Amino acid sequence: MKTPSFTVQVFAGMAIGVALGFAARDLPALAEALRLTGDSFVQLLKALVVPLVFTAIVASIAALRDLGNAARLAGQTLLWFAVTALIAVTIGLTLGTLLEPGVRSGVDPSAAALPATTGSWLDFLRGLIPGNFLGIEASTRLADGGATTKLGFNVLQLIVVAIAVGAAAVNVGEAGSAFLAANASLLAIFRRLLRWVVKLTPVGTAGLIGTAIVRYGWSSLAALGSFAGAVYLGLALVLFLVYPALLALNRLSVARFFATAWPAIQLGFVSRSSIATLPVTEEAAERAGVPRDYAAFAVPFAATTKMDGCAAVYPSVAALFVAQYYGIALHASDYVLVALVSVIGSAATAGLTGALVMLTLTLTTLGLPLEGAGLLLAVDPIIDMGRTAVNVAGQLLVPLIVAKRENLLVPDGKMSPLPRHDTVPA
Repeated sequence: MKTPSFTVQVFAGMAIGVALGFAARDLPALAEALRLTGDSFVQLLKALVVPLVFTAIVASIAALRDLGNAARLAGQTLLWFAVTALIAVTIGLTLGTLLEPGVRSGVDPSAAALPATTGSWLDFLRGLIPGNFLGIEASTRLADGGATTKLGFNVLQLIVVAIAVGAAAVNVGEAGSAFLAANASLLAIFRRLLRWVVKLTPVGTAGLIGTAIVRYGWSSLAALGSFAGAVYLGLALVLFLVYPALLALNRLSVARFFATAWPAIQLGFVSRSSIATLPVTEEAAERAGVPRDYAAFAVPFAATTKMDGCAAVYPSVAALFVAQYYGIALHASDYVLVALVSVIGSAATAGLTGALVMLTLTLTTLGLPLEGAGLLLAVDPIIDMGRTAVNVAGQLLVPLIVAKRENLLVPDGKMSPLPRHDTVPA
């Protein structure tokens, strides 16, 4: 009997997860099993992020040294980050203005509260400087009379470290050859581990989406339905209208993009984490034809700084919601400020977690009440699903477009390395 394709398996996992999620509302044991399944899958992915990103970027730096257009690749990547972010924030501002979600909101004013975490323009500089070799961070939380400490990692710092180590290994010449060879072996090993974990995606998907239905449901949408609707409409326009238009303009197959990217987009939706989805996104980029050496640099960098959902559509609609809710008039200059914050602000919050940081950065820049962010927390988990899905799609879209424009696409997506500069068309 022929095994169903991976895409079919993922969709089946989603359907099973939805069914089990509704059933688990009345079955605590099933709800706990779904949570354990989904959390375990995400943990496996996260466990591979640090070694994969580090070894892949070191290997990509070694490969990029022979390219005559490495600087151009980086510049084109950043340019397309900005272009797509500007389009996304324009859509958010337009919808926020036309639909006026803050005027039609039924949210209770008592829900307004200062958020525990806020964004700052200095966060980008702080996030660039590694606190240790792998950008590992520790956080302690006090609750119920006890302290819980968790270790995490800052992917932006990890990228900085990996670029520096890769550049140094190349610079020392023969002395770095053994290290680069060992790094290449480690990369092959971690990629094999990734393939094993990716095979579990349908099972992990069922657990994650089932848990989401049990935990969040849709009841909290009642008071903030107009806001959630505006955000999801903006996200849908970006994902299903803007991205296909950009693909078509660059003579790329829209059908192939979504067929290749859908497992990563869907995983981003249910896991609500671009970082957890990063290994799957990078592999999807390679299957789409992005050369491995370029994808190893561009996708991790995009996962920390390319957020059309969290940093463009959402904060623009949310900022207008807060202004409308409090009856504060915004002018043309304020709209320009929102656009600027969205285009460059995601980098300023790259080392932090959640769209809430980006929203508070936008509110601070406009001089709007930070308490307004608290009004939207009730539906944040539900909205975060759509935001992350669009983030992941954009993180795959830009490297694909740049590779196409630079004549670097691998026609059959065999995950080949970049061609060297003597074979790259002018």
